[in-house]
Amino acid sequence: MTIFKAADVLLPENTEMEKWAVIACDQFTSEPEYWQEAASCAGDGPSALHLILPEAYLDHTDTGEIDTIHRTMERYLKDGVFDVLPDSYVYVERTLANGTIRRGLVGIVDLEQYDFRPDSISLVRATEFTVPERIPPRLKIRENASLELPHVLMLCDDAEDKVLGCCEKMKDELPLLYDFDLMLGGGHVTGRLVQNGHREKLDAVIAEYEKETRQRYLDRYGKEIAYSIGDGNHSLATARTHYLKKREEGAGDDDPCRYAMVELGNLHDDSLVFEPIHRLVITNVKSLLAKLVQENENGTYPVPYITASGNGEVMLSLAEGELPLARLQKLLDEWLEDNEGEIDYIHGEKTLQKLVNAENRIGFLLPPIAKDELFSDILTNGVLPRKTFSMGHASEKRYYIESRKIV
Repeated sequence: MTIFKAADVLLPENTEMEKWAVIACDQFTSEPEYWQEAASCAGDGPSALHLILPEAYLDHTDTGEIDTIHRTMERYLKDGVFDVLPDSYVYVERTLANGTIRRGLVGIVDLEQYDFRPDSISLVRATEFTVPERIPPRLKIRENASLELPHVLMLCDDAEDKVLGCCEKMKDELPLLYDFDLMLGGGHVTGRLVQNGHREKLDAVIAEYEKETRQRYLDRYGKEIAYSIGDGNHSLATARTHYLKKREEGAGDDDPCRYAMVELGNLHDDSLVFEPIHRLVITNVKSLLAKLVQENENGTYPVPYITASGNGEVMLSLAEGELPLARLQKLLDEWLEDNEGEIDYIHGEKTLQKLVNAENRIGFLLPPIAKDELFSDILTNGVLPRKTFSMGHASEKRYYIESRKIV
């Protein structure tokens, strides 16, 4: 049985898709005005916005708001908002703002084959450290939810482009499901149905990819891996946690919560750009900088920083093999344990420059990582520090379109 497979996909019908599709909930966390504008675009009609909770509001949410989301899910199901596409994939082509096309394939991943713990030997690996404290508030949303909407982007290491290349070759034979512009500068997206004979052909290609990739890494590193999680690590970790709880309560192998809906992308796709995630710290900047200098005597690795009053560099002292981000994150975490302040994770240098334009704010600019080394880095060094990279800018993240029943 394959790790990644087709699902009973739900798509809204007779719905204005421009109002339905909204960006991943973990974006624009420091910009609530984005979500206010998204709410204005979505209106009161059917929209994925009414089925999710933007993380910009996560710390200020009560049980009543989550209950409202759950009731809206039930109402949409009862009112026939969705069309059911049984045992299907959706082949997605996303045209980004720069005109490039990012290909993806929507299906489900077996959570029995995924484990987000740092010492995991699972076939589907987390790419970043999962913060345990971030799971419970997300779990409140997934528990008692009748639907899941995915923003997880899972990656295959498919240098020969067998999986998505198969989709592209047969796309003219695939029924068009949607074709529209995404709100608020998200570009354009098309989705095509992969079902019946086309699905069977794709199933065989996926099975071949999984077998060959597992063997290749086993031969090279003595460890197996088939997929890694590019975006949405904490979302998938929440799905896994929910499934383990249900399994303890007696959920069988055919329980829908054993699986999570994701979009599969190819690590080698030229349109897939790994962007660094910068750090914004709101605290006593002068004291923080003094502490960083003190903790990095004879430091040689420069990390640029920007503030409202000027820019500079922090020179980090790195142990052999230590990632600069790991060192910086450790120091920032230690600082915030003992001092007032908070940290946020920012996509895009321009956004960071805008957000530091106030007192007691400092932004640290992080370098990108080499995406071609991602799978081997995970196998040799384990998970990366949290929020190490992002696949593209915030506006390029996955929009919620497809959904799936999980009860």
